[in-house]
Amino acid sequence: MKYLYLILFCSFTLFSFGQPTSDNNLHFDQLASRWDEAIPLGNGQLGALIWKKDNTIRFSLDRADLWDERKAFAIENHNFNWVQQQIKNNSYGIVQEWGDAPYDRSPYPTKLPAASLFFDLAKFGPVVSNVLDLKQATNILKFKDGRILRTFIHAYKPFGYFEITGNNVSELVPQLIPHQYENSANKDENKSVVEGQNLARLGYKQGSITRTSNYEVLHQKAYDNHFFEVVLRWEKISAKKLIGYWTIVNDQRANPSELSLKKYTEEKASHLHWWSNYWSKSSITIPEKNLEKQYYLDMYKLGAVAREGAPAITLQAVWTADNGGLPPWKGDFHNDLNTQLSYWPAYSGNRLAEAKSYTDWLWKIRKKNHDFTKQYFGVDGLNIPGVLTLNGDPMGGWIQYSLSPTIGAWAAQHFYWQWKYSMDKAFLREQAYPYIIESATYLKNITTLKNGLRYLPLSSSPEYNDNSVSAWFDSWTNFDLSLAHFLFQAATEVSTAMGKPQEAQAWLKCKTQLPNYATDETGLQVAVNLPMKHSHRHMSPYMAIYPLDLLDINNPQEKELIESSLDHIEKLGTRAWVGYSFAWMACLHARAKQGKEAVTNLQKFAQNFCSTNSFHLNGDQKGGQYSDFTYRPFTLEGNFAFAQGIHELLIQSKNNYVEVFPALPAEWETASFKNLRTMGGFIVSAEKKGDKIVILKITATEDGTFRIFEPKTLMHISTKKTLQKDNTIQYVKLKKGQTVNLCSI
Repeated sequence: MKYLYLILFCSFTLFSFGQPTSDNNLHFDQLASRWDEAIPLGNGQLGALIWKKDNTIRFSLDRADLWDERKAFAIENHNFNWVQQQIKNNSYGIVQEWGDAPYDRSPYPTKLPAASLFFDLAKFGPVVSNVLDLKQATNILKFKDGRILRTFIHAYKPFGYFEITGNNVSELVPQLIPHQYENSANKDENKSVVEGQNLARLGYKQGSITRTSNYEVLHQKAYDNHFFEVVLRWEKISAKKLIGYWTIVNDQRANPSELSLKKYTEEKASHLHWWSNYWSKSSITIPEKNLEKQYYLDMYKLGAVAREGAPAITLQAVWTADNGGLPPWKGDFHNDLNTQLSYWPAYSGNRLAEAKSYTDWLWKIRKKNHDFTKQYFGVDGLNIPGVLTLNGDPMGGWIQYSLSPTIGAWAAQHFYWQWKYSMDKAFLREQAYPYIIESATYLKNITTLKNGLRYLPLSSSPEYNDNSVSAWFDSWTNFDLSLAHFLFQAATEVSTAMGKPQEAQAWLKCKTQLPNYATDETGLQVAVNLPMKHSHRHMSPYMAIYPLDLLDINNPQEKELIESSLDHIEKLGTRAWVGYSFAWMACLHARAKQGKEAVTNLQKFAQNFCSTNSFHLNGDQKGGQYSDFTYRPFTLEGNFAFAQGIHELLIQSKNNYVEVFPALPAEWETASFKNLRTMGGFIVSAEKKGDKIVILKITATEDGTFRIFEPKTLMHISTKKTLQKDNTIQYVKLKKGQTVNLCSI
């Protein structure tokens, strides 16, 4: 009777569908008055922010590949050996000048904003409702007199559309506005790169606009012979309906296309279909609804900024600041943390196509990165700059991180994840294997053996000791060391998968030549004999816990080290943390099965470090309640690390096994998810009530063995048979396309 009850209970349990609901939408009764509180729309290539400025409805328009790529950093003048020599000579000041000056003083290279378009708000009247509908990726503005303005950026075509319904639509025609490139009165020569220097410093001529009865074209000259154009077109359909579109083309002349109600209707339908499919990929339901809302807003942003064929996610992606200046930190590609964290939720969130936009971009700039590796590090193989342009050129900055010797290893993890979560043999053969092996070859070449152990010439830990000479260490930091352990391990694994056992053995030997992590009673140290001494925003010393998954809380020999490390971080406090620190810390706590602490950090992030539109603003927006940083530069990595923090509470892929509901707080009686993805290419749905997994559905996308760490015995719902067991791991072998339904006894 006991088994019969369980079977019936499991069979009739329905997943709580966690698709975004209207409660997850952004819903205001007015327009935002700041660009970083605006309604965000995007499709990976184009973006728009919708807000109010000077009594207009302002659309801040953006395109991901608008860049000023002029060179400011003379990377060819020096190399890694020269840096080492300056440290020995006690003349590190010239190294700082070489690396910092171009980044801090020159306005380029930089991401560029495109333009704006506006509607006269006085003609619309008062706003009564301003909604971002997540399911439809559409902004809906309603006005007191009944007029409605709907706008969306097509999910995969380079057009933004708008539709106005109501009275007197003829008077509601929008206009384009070029950004102010010739405001020479205040060029903000000394303005911080974090604040964004004035656009006038770029030296462009002011954009010109060509107008006709139903379209406008803005022509904006940029540097050298580069330019871009923005098209705005509209069509009055009836006395009560006006439709229109805008688009941006880069380095080519615009050709305004025809617009009809039929075409608009078709485009809207295909847009909605894409987003319906996106949301069907996976969903979650958790008891704390404010966290659930932040999660769906962040997964919406992932769908808005990552797309096949588009550039990788920069600091602000397609939402470049519209404040008369350049974006914070030039809106560049920061590979010492920001790009990597931005893709964390794409893998377990079952959005591999979105994740691939990162590896596609890294693959595209691979040749240039090869040249960089040879020139700067003087060895064969592949490394990448920590700070670089769209085309892959190094930009300078604090060279411990902008020219880090191990950043390529962290980038290589995304090739590894793309393979492991998909089990795509073609991707392994064509991209993951060569990228990982080239990265490992570089690391082998740049390290040297001393007494049988392998060492870097210089090591660092982002962003410990900032840009001082003391930020360099003559022995491994745990940041660099954990990346080396990961990379040689990954090289071993991909070589094995490619049927190259001798090569795999050679890479495994490299891994065994690495020293152990630097530890003491505080847990993982920053470097040998250097425990973390103060609050620090970058969780770099703890990479081995997450995201590299080299230490496992379920391993008794590693449990104390993990717990001591996290206890020590928390004791040091959060005064030097920024927003992403809390989101990353939530992932670390989840890996330690400290659900309460993980959720606390997620709450602090959502409540204190996000704008009203859910953008991560880096600083504590409640006056320094948790951090001494109270500024508000917008970057995206914190948002996406938050979303992954939610995933880590619900499911974790570890070293050749999976754990479901590993870190739920005791207060969470129920939680569920649908179609999250694990390594091995398994699609998993599950629901937990109390201490029971009432249903666990697993579908294999490739042949494989699903291995799960679960204290309670799992059984097949249909046959009552329990899973096979290997010590603490239960497992079931599945063929491609096969699905099993389980529950715990």
